[in-house]
Amino acid sequence: MRKIIASTFSTLDGFIDEPHTWSMEHNNEEWAAYSSGQLTEAGALLMGRVTFEGMAQAWPAMPSDPFVDKVNSMPKYTVSSTIDKSDWANSTVIPAADLVPVITKLKEEPGGDIIVWGCGRLTDALLEAGLMDGYKVWIYPVVRGHGQRFWSEGLSAKLSLTEARTFGQVVLLDYRTT
Repeated sequence: MRKIIASTFSTLDGFIDEPHTWSMEHNNEEWAAYSSGQLTEAGALLMGRVTFEGMAQAWPAMPSDPFVDKVNSMPKYTVSSTIDKSDWANSTVIPAADLVPVITKLKEEPGGDIIVWGCGRLTDALLEAGLMDGYKVWIYPVVRGHGQRFWSEGLSAKLSLTEARTFGQVVLLDYRTT
């Protein structure tokens, strides 16, 4: 059975929105190699609408390279209650009302794990439904003091740390749900 693993960037104070404005200067070659390996092993990407819309505009316009080509060609899913189609190659919109049965079915299909890019309400809903298997949390040496929090108020979960490592000033914490 495939696993659902969220991979998300977070500031030290727990904010996840607008990572392009605070994360990029901290990413190094070792980080890039690890991220490429993670993506190479993945069977699909899963995103909420906000992340998906930003990525669907950016990635198809990027110059071709193995990482970009993998993202653009692999299966991509977005969960939304407001959009019903996408022009991004190999992408599918999952109606929010169908989240649990569709994701349950995707997990049962053969293939590599499903990586959630971004975090937020989608991963909260997956966790509450018992469908999240883990989190790769990239902690950046930035304090924002405002924005969208990693977790929704009132959400609780027990996690087990399976790996902790650094990439320059960035710390990766790899957790599995228990």
